[in-house]
Amino acid sequence: MGQNLVLTGMVLSVIPIGDYDKRITLLSKERGKITAFARGARRPNSQLLAATNPFAFGRFELYEGRSTYNLVKAEITNYFRELTMDLEAAYYGFYFLEFADYYAVENENATEMLKLLYQSLRALESDAYLNRLVRCIYELKILTINGEYPNVFSCRKCKKEEDLGWFSAKYAGTLCSECKNDENIIRLDESALYTMQYIITSSIEKLYTFQVSEDVLHTLERILKSYLALYVDRKFKSLKVLEEIRR
Repeated sequence: MGQNLVLTGMVLSVIPIGDYDKRITLLSKERGKITAFARGARRPNSQLLAATNPFAFGRFELYEGRSTYNLVKAEITNYFRELTMDLEAAYYGFYFLEFADYYAVENENATEMLKLLYQSLRALESDAYLNRLVRCIYELKILTINGEYPNVFSCRKCKKEEDLGWFSAKYAGTLCSECKNDENIIRLDESALYTMQYIITSSIEKLYTFQVSEDVLHTLERILKSYLALYVDRKFKSLKVLEEIRR
């Protein structure tokens, strides 16, 4: 027999099914990534119409059958409507949703990833932070949560913890001046190094509390672009659109 359960989560993606239904992918705190059917959610008078859009965050009541989930009702506490009114910010947000979908798995606690996603979308809505900085913070922290972040605390070759002035995507972290080579390494000054160390070690609540110079931001962008190109094996559709918008 099936049963109802209530999950806290956010809608990552939506696919129309038939004439009136939707299939949603939900990142839930309690059960990780799950797929659920929302019957009649595309009808204009459906109570699930707005609750089954990307970015919708709240509590979702689902009927758990033997092999499927069906959405019964939802109490949405944040739709991130301000985000969707800014085209560039919206596609940063869609990119964050896709990235979360890439890492999330079913039946795994996703509290930290959901918290990061929520706080990052709030930062995109704020005028206090450049979207480019929010993206760098999100990328590095989601790598951290999933145990795939670069080592920026010691030299990847000799293990020395000082003089970490270079970054190598190939070696997945920092190199000292004695161990650096000429294979696509990136110069890393103290401010950029400290920023990366701070993002990796800080709690999610303290992530969006600082600013960086344009030089540091440019360095972070170069490092993360080179690192993700090697270690993330997916091309994100929203990222391609975002890059076209920015051009």
